[in-house]
Amino acid sequence: MKKTLAAALTAAFVVGATSTSTAFAAANPFSDVPAGHWAYQSVAKLAAAGVVEGYGDGTYRGDRNITRYEMAQMVAKAMAKNPTGANKAELDRLAAEFRDELDALGVRVAELEKYADKVIWNGELRYRYWNEKEDTKGGGDIKTSKNRVELRLLPTAEVNDHWKLKARIDARVNMSEDKGDSWDGDLHLRTAYAQGNYGKLTLNVGKFDFYTNVDDGLVMDDFLSGAAAVYGDKFKVALMAGRYSSDGSFDDPASYQGGELSYDDDRFYIGAGYHHFNSDDFKGMYGKDDANVWTVGARYNFKGGFKIGGAYANNTKAEKEKKSWTAGIAYKGADRKVPGSWGISADYRYTSKFVSLAPTYDTWFNNSHRKGVDIGLTYTPIYNTRLQLGYFFGKTLGSDENLRTFFGRASWFF
Repeated sequence: MKKTLAAALTAAFVVGATSTSTAFAAANPFSDVPAGHWAYQSVAKLAAAGVVEGYGDGTYRGDRNITRYEMAQMVAKAMAKNPTGANKAELDRLAAEFRDELDALGVRVAELEKYADKVIWNGELRYRYWNEKEDTKGGGDIKTSKNRVELRLLPTAEVNDHWKLKARIDARVNMSEDKGDSWDGDLHLRTAYAQGNYGKLTLNVGKFDFYTNVDDGLVMDDFLSGAAAVYGDKFKVALMAGRYSSDGSFDDPASYQGGELSYDDDRFYIGAGYHHFNSDDFKGMYGKDDANVWTVGARYNFKGGFKIGGAYANNTKAEKEKKSWTAGIAYKGADRKVPGSWGISADYRYTSKFVSLAPTYDTWFNNSHRKGVDIGLTYTPIYNTRLQLGYFFGKTLGSDENLRTFFGRASWFF
């Protein structure tokens, strides 16, 4: 898209909403825009407001096509004037068009969705590979592998100043067989919910991400159909209720009620939570239809990039293997927007399937009933691309058989 003087006049219209009357009377500093020119006042206003500066020889060159970068510079300066109402809406549309160039200029555009008149689409294309080997006591090894490509689409639609509609749509392909993944088909609607933001209060209603923050995903990284409310800044209170079906694998979807209390100052995090589930599926696991899971966790970020953390969870209804816990250390981490960034981590994990119902760990392939060491490495080779390697070695709980899992992932974000 090429813009000439007309594009600059749009910025002039926006700037005019916040400029004083002296801007109209300002002397025109450009020799090639005479007083009788139809754009004289707009150009003078832009110059007085500091939106355009012209060229070093005192000319404006209004008949020249300007670059997208030059237009973004004018939009950024107009944004600094903080226009309101219809003028802000017009400026937001310009900012949406030149978003990449504004990002390059270091201008944060956080509220474009309000007036862009369209759904914003983000997403990820990821390739994942697992290879697992289990040494059975009866002799013979069980080897399992999986080779999968997944496309995640994340649309967001602005409803008004407080509410957004969000969703996640997944499409999966089993690369080994060149067909839709047998786990849940070719296309799957993972989440669909309304999100409301009122200062420190955030509300989610519908089917949304269900992640136990206190234990950093030791108990749950899945989806919940219901409602959730989170209030606070550093101190936060979260309350959730709804139905949980482990994304369809429960014959009897569990009713769920829970909450978390936490403190986070960006360096130190500590929290506690409670999660109650009721489903006949738990009877097949340990003879009772309830799961009462208490969890605590803490994390600390040191200067220089080192991090330590740990979490503990207990299902008071289970009679054996009723606990899960993890402790580990990490150094830095790969930021998908920072090429060359990387990170490494090492954790010991003890996860019972009676407690860790859907843990977040990538190397947990066939089940979560295991204990051992999990090592991870992440790296960002180029912008919006991240590579990950993981290796787990340990034993299964109950049978105490040796277990080895190798994991690899490549992700491209948009």
